[in-house]
Amino acid sequence: QVQLVESGGGLVQAGGSLSLSCVVSGRSISRFAMGWFRQAPGKEREFVAAISWSGVTTSYVDSVKGRFTISKENAKNTVYLQMVSLKPEDTAVYFCAASGPGRNGVYRNSYDYDYWGLGTQVTVSS
Repeated sequence: QVQLVESGGGLVQAGGSLSLSCVVSGRSISRFAMGWFRQAPGKEREFVAAISWSGVTTSYVDSVKGRFTISKENAKNTVYLQMVSLKPEDTAVYFCAASGPGRNGVYRNSYDYDYWGLGTQVTVSS
């Protein structure tokens, strides 16, 4: 059974930083693409960042480019999202997602992911 568990969320002031982690159990992430999504209250879930199985290729939503960095550490079966210069509009529940087998690109749509974590809350105060 594949499980994704996010951690690292919390309350931070605008301009601050947080680092999210997503530990995957039940399968190796070394050959699967990973992504981060977020959902703010009253809004639809939106793509934030994605990384290819090789870790070489990444993709970001425009609003976080230059501020967020996605990375993966296959040996620890963990994906990270480092967030700096946080803004109040970054406030949301952040979800980690893992692709299905055979997907070695970067994917911005939620339907490209087969497994999801329960999310971690990030709150940025102004």
